[in-house]
Amino acid sequence: KAFPGCVVIAVKDGTIMYHKAFGTYEFGASSPVNVESIYDLASVTKISATTIAVMKLYEEGRLDLDKKLGNYLPVVRGTNKASLQIDDILLHQAGLVPFISFYKETIDTATGLPKPGIYSDKSKPGFTIRVAEQLYLRNDWEDTIMSRILKSPLSGRHKYVYSDNDFIFLGKIVEEITGMPLNEYVEKNFYRKMGMRSTGFKPRNRSALDKIVPTEMEPHFRRQLIRGDVHDEGASLFGGVAGHAGLFSDAYDLAMLYQMLLNGGTFNGERYLKEETIEKFTSYQTGISRRGLGFDKPEKDNATRPEPYPSLSASPQTFGHTGFTGTCVWVDPKVNLVYIFLSNRVNPTRDNPRFGQMNIRPKIQEVIYSAISN
Repeated sequence: KAFPGCVVIAVKDGTIMYHKAFGTYEFGASSPVNVESIYDLASVTKISATTIAVMKLYEEGRLDLDKKLGNYLPVVRGTNKASLQIDDILLHQAGLVPFISFYKETIDTATGLPKPGIYSDKSKPGFTIRVAEQLYLRNDWEDTIMSRILKSPLSGRHKYVYSDNDFIFLGKIVEEITGMPLNEYVEKNFYRKMGMRSTGFKPRNRSALDKIVPTEMEPHFRRQLIRGDVHDEGASLFGGVAGHAGLFSDAYDLAMLYQMLLNGGTFNGERYLKEETIEKFTSYQTGISRRGLGFDKPEKDNATRPEPYPSLSASPQTFGHTGFTGTCVWVDPKVNLVYIFLSNRVNPTRDNPRFGQMNIRPKIQEVIYSAISN
């Protein structure tokens, strides 16, 4: 009972060595998971959408990592966020708070229900931002969200604090530079060109609902089973498109994206990124954490840690990310391996500690390493 079902894929030397689905969409009598089931990737969005977009803009000379937030986002000018450096934001060491529960402000404290002045039960002029089934947010509420981030306290810089707000800003930078919504930019420049049919934000616009695995039966905000809408409350208030969460995919399509990075930026004869860009972003870039630029990496003292991260055998070249819904992607260039695990461990509730206690993702990763070394 750690999670209802999952999909695991392992690609070695460009060849799929393992690709299987397990369990069901929900506990009990429910649809069986298959290899084409589409999962909410949660924070795997940070690298699979926002970071690759940042990488492309960086190598095109349109984004300078040494410049400040205020150089790119007019909304931050005149605030204490204007001087935050782009590379610090990518490294989660700019001093931003981890997250802000934006949704709490939109709920009536007496009834616990979404406030009628802020939400409508159907899409209508002025209320077109879909948050969930029969729940549409007022279009001007995003200004309120951004003002809450701008007014949030800053802690000392050059201290590692993992933050969703870092990536909300980065997503906005991509949109400001390109003049396109983040979802459209990554679809045009990566997913569609690569043939990643299941990958994208707002999956209901693209896929049948029975292909999308439900996440949580959420009691505290939307009060419904979340399916095909982003699980993350903050991303839901952005209409399902945000720099930190909102991407959905099946395992196979996601493996294509990471095979491209492992190939040094090429896939099926097409170049998407330069090799040196990938090397820069996926290598250790700071002395105060294990992070690369946007990417998560193994702890530097894995050999002696009681709980190695992401797993004992992952080489220092490894890069990837995990997601709150029970997902992960790890690429190990040393052994030419892509490992992806997708689950909905938040179903029926996020308050189930078994998934973490059982160390599911690292254990599977270790089994894959032992299989390829034998």
